[in-house]
Amino acid sequence: MSIKIYNTLSRKKEVFKPIVENKVKMYVCGPTVYNYIHIGNARPAIAFDTVRRYLEYKGYEVDYVLNFTDVDDKIIQTANESGKEVMEVANKYIEAYKEDVNALYVKQATHHPRVTESMDDIISFIKGLVEKGFAYEVDGDVYFKPRAFDGYGKLSQQSIDELRSGARIQVGEKKQDPLDFALWKQAKPNEIAWDSPWGKGRPGWHIECSAMAKRYLGETIDIHAGGQDLTFPHHENEIAQSEAGNGKTFANYWMHNGYINIDNEKMSKSLGNFVLARDILAEHDPQVVRFFMLSVHYRHPINFSNELLEGAKNSLDRIKTAYENLTHRKSLSMNLVADEQEWLAKIEQFKMAFEAEMDDDFNTANAISVLFDVTREANMYLQEKQTTTKVIDAFLGAIETILGVLGIALEQEEQLLDDEVESLIEERNEARKARNFARADEIRDLLKEKNILLEDTPQGVRWKRG
Repeated sequence: MSIKIYNTLSRKKEVFKPIVENKVKMYVCGPTVYNYIHIGNARPAIAFDTVRRYLEYKGYEVDYVLNFTDVDDKIIQTANESGKEVMEVANKYIEAYKEDVNALYVKQATHHPRVTESMDDIISFIKGLVEKGFAYEVDGDVYFKPRAFDGYGKLSQQSIDELRSGARIQVGEKKQDPLDFALWKQAKPNEIAWDSPWGKGRPGWHIECSAMAKRYLGETIDIHAGGQDLTFPHHENEIAQSEAGNGKTFANYWMHNGYINIDNEKMSKSLGNFVLARDILAEHDPQVVRFFMLSVHYRHPINFSNELLEGAKNSLDRIKTAYENLTHRKSLSMNLVADEQEWLAKIEQFKMAFEAEMDDDFNTANAISVLFDVTREANMYLQEKQTTTKVIDAFLGAIETILGVLGIALEQEEQLLDDEVESLIEERNEARKARNFARADEIRDLLKEKNILLEDTPQGVRWKRG
């Protein structure tokens, strides 16, 4: 079955056909690094990392580019307020971003370009737009002319006249039309700047992605992704710049993730519900946060609350417990044929169902539902008197496959207890045989204090760390 992607440009699902067979060129807009990322920034990191993982699972080689905007008005303001250099601020928050998304099990991008390391490409791109008549210079500033590009507004599906009615010329701007946007900004006194044909200055926000995408992925890419808030003006302007400059389609598929609400209200600083990702990660298992994010389709809004996170933790714990039970039972199973084919066929159907959901615009919410079905059937299978290694391996493989694509780690518990705990478990077994249940319960409580949880099963006492 072919993968279908909802393309923001066409407003419909389209069969995915990469430019080069078995290879995918994917560009995701990264953060402007003036602060720690908030939980809304974590959502695209997780969502599009999962898209990447599934494409790789399907056999594609993914060239994944995520940029860092490391020079910008907000970064300069933060630097001025803190008395630090712009690059000092940028470097700090780039490392912080990497720490946060690494905790969320996000794979490192193939390339992490930075604006400050791409200045020659950006200046060259702007020069080409000026030469082709799509941009103009005024007193050291360079502006792009959307009216010169046929099709401006096609991503956000707005007419150019509708867009113009909401556009304004800010104080100090010298552009010819309110819709025109900055490609290059003349340097202000004591502000970080680079030499250019138009004098010292720095790039506007939108041009950087067009230049970096071209450098690392070529003039036409397969997938461009980012948050819903970037659709206009950022991505609209990227399309105009890139297609005007290159004379080719910029991206074949545009993907955008939905917003995050906090306790049913849109997250914003004005409402006081602005939540940093690292604050959430300090209180909750990052694996649970990732699992929660994927429990809702990436295009839909998601409501974030501690209660919902607790529910996600319980769900993930049930899945991991089923996996642990299968692992434990495997050591007690035999290589016998006991209704194997029926169970193996059922497991194969689950894997096909998982792929069908992911093929349908990467529907992780439904894929997780399939995972619950797998674990439910696995628990039913474990009630069988006779189990076989082959079926248990198939269940384990299905769970590992789905969690692997979702980016959820299956950490194995330590297999050996220290001598003290081992002795206590043996003493508890003897106490139970002697019907000294008071002592048995006392030992259970003592082990619980040591973060060792006991489970009495027909196959004997099992333990796990709490």
